[in-house]
Amino acid sequence: MDNWDEVRTAYQVARMGTVSGAAEVLGVHHATVIRHIDAIEGRLGVKLFQRHARGYTPTEAGTDLLRVAQATDDQLNQLAGRLKGQGDDVGGELVVTSLGALSALLVPVLTEFQQMHPDLVVRFLTGERLFRLEYGEAHVAVRAGSPPDQPDNVVQPFATLNAGLFASKSYAAAHGVPDGPEQFGAHRFVTHDDENNRAPHARWLRDNIPPEVATFLVTDQQSMQDAIFAGAGIGFLPSWLAAQRDDLVPVMPPQSEWASSIWLVTHVDLHRTSKVQAFTKFLKQRASEWRL
Repeated sequence: MDNWDEVRTAYQVARMGTVSGAAEVLGVHHATVIRHIDAIEGRLGVKLFQRHARGYTPTEAGTDLLRVAQATDDQLNQLAGRLKGQGDDVGGELVVTSLGALSALLVPVLTEFQQMHPDLVVRFLTGERLFRLEYGEAHVAVRAGSPPDQPDNVVQPFATLNAGLFASKSYAAAHGVPDGPEQFGAHRFVTHDDENNRAPHARWLRDNIPPEVATFLVTDQQSMQDAIFAGAGIGFLPSWLAAQRDDLVPVMPPQSEWASSIWLVTHVDLHRTSKVQAFTKFLKQRASEWRL
């Protein structure tokens, strides 16, 4: 077991199920894959795969190898991710992950930070996926909701995101606006398509409007904003965003129960590196100027 190339090849064959699939992942010729499999089976004196017309199926021994190789591959990827952030210079890649709803706030900060450090390459990753800091998928995460509880993460309170109910002036001109929840049944609302969305304002809206008035359903915050701006219905908007527009009518002001806590998360192995420390300090300084 002293040849990692052969172990890695066997792992990819077990994972992909075919020699051609493993060769594509590894970037080698399929003959190289076959040679590695023959070599490791010969060295170990055991069959790792059952060959058949549709591909390769791991034997019991092959399954054991797959399990160990998976753990080793994960650890090597984790190590590589950590090493990327351990230089003394603020250069190379800075990977930041966040909710897309915070993009308008974070992108200017990232841009200014990059201008201060011209050798820096910024990767800003948004979406619903939870990027794994322990595997080096990001240096800094900006997350909303309950405090993240993944082990080995450094979690810092960062901000409180307030939200209110708004309608566009075009909607208000056509339908008026309700004086309170008791009049919601006579209006149209923009809501999340996911009934399990855990955002405080999404839960509140589900509990306080009749289902039939949820007439425009969306899957992300950007679509929700666009629908409200277009007059599709009443919906929740971040207070900071609504304050920048003059084509909105407030329906209900921000309530404490609608607020979302925002957390700044880093991995313990990268938390004190020069790059992460420089960026998080700069981000906190700029965030102190935000009116959320």
